[in-house]
Amino acid sequence: MKITVLSDTHMPRMSKQLPAPLLQDLQDTDYIFHAGDWTDISLYEELQSMGKLHGVYGNTDLAIIRGLLPEQTIVEAGGKRFGIVHGHMGRGSTEDNALQAFKSEQVDCIVFGHSHIPVLKEENGIILFNPGSPTDKRRQSQYSHGVIRVDDEMDIQHVYYDSK
Repeated sequence: MKITVLSDTHMPRMSKQLPAPLLQDLQDTDYIFHAGDWTDISLYEELQSMGKLHGVYGNTDLAIIRGLLPEQTIVEAGGKRFGIVHGHMGRGSTEDNALQAFKSEQVDCIVFGHSHIPVLKEENGIILFNPGSPTDKRRQSQYSHGVIRVDDEMDIQHVYYDSK
């Protein structure tokens, strides 16, 4: 099973379209996870037509997106439990906020965004994964999104590219 993961797209302000490497991964994906800061409803509609979409709203999202999506959610896929949250709510770092959001839940992996910084690490037996941004790299050297493959185990990786 393949999950394509993205966050912080900020469309259409940062880009009018998704980058080619991301579109390629979306072609054969089973699930799409978006960790917030879509900015406009058109991206939600586009991704919804491409596969099983699960997402949350972020701090820059319009009221229409906040009305459609939760602040955080848990998705069961491939026998694993994924927590999805943007990571902006709380007083700690983005990673700490993501962990706090699911402190009373049993999850295998927390997908989050907000910082635009790609992260892949384990904390207390939970995998923390921030895909970065495919359209707004900020201080990062490359744009990025993520791919999670679930068989018996999870294989999680970032996909990096130089242009959007």
